[in-house]
Amino acid sequence: MATNRFVCEVCNKGFQREQNLQLHRRGHNLPWKLKQKDTAPTQRRRVYTCPEPTCAHHNPARALYNLTEIKKHFCRKHREKWNCNKCGKRYALQSHWKAHSKICGTCEYRCDCGTLFSRYDI
Repeated sequence: MATNRFVCEVCNKGFQREQNLQLHRRGHNLPWKLKQKDTAPTQRRRVYTCPEPTCAHHNPARALYNLTEIKKHFCRKHREKWNCNKCGKRYALQSHWKAHSKICGTCEYRCDCGTLFSRYDI
């Protein structure tokens, strides 16, 4: 492999890469131009589609671009939900349901008229 294939015409200094020569030419106040990266993608990105056929993310055009996101999506949207026995709220993750069930019903207030309400009822 040839070394110093690109040579400066002013000081005869050699460079292995054309970009290095172009940066060097700046020091001589000579015109220079760096090559731009090719904007056309040569390699397609891998996409992850939802296995549920009725889901919008099952279509490759609406797919998610990493495995973690598609796992989160599937868990939250298509798995069986955890229901609170006290208030009926549904949770996709068991850990969220457990945290809710510890405090569910503890933030209730009784009005002078006898109506029971929580901080979520406005």
